[in-house]
Amino acid sequence: MPFAGVFENSGEIVEVLVSGNTLLFSDSSGQVTLLEGLKFDKQGVIREFPDLENDEEWKKKAIERLKEHIKKMNTEKDILFYVKDELVKFGNKALYWKQNGFRERKFE
Repeated sequence: MPFAGVFENSGEIVEVLVSGNTLLFSDSSGQVTLLEGLKFDKQGVIREFPDLENDEEWKKKAIERLKEHIKKMNTEKDILFYVKDELVKFGNKALYWKQNGFRERKFE
């Protein structure tokens, strides 16, 4: 059952769709991307994974670790709320979430 969450950052609306272990991100222009297409802040990655500080493939390895972490989660809802917590930590505003396209609910 797909879950979706809607977030705002500096006036830009971003929707995150979780289907199984797959995350899709779309912006208000309609552009859709996977994790690999996102911009990652190297300092943020280093805070989470200090061993990647001098690694030339830091982004690739961080994405792989994130995917492995997501695979360990029990439900799509758990994945969405994990993404919410991470996005809010970096200044995004969590607006609402929905399941299977049903009624929108405010994040808790």
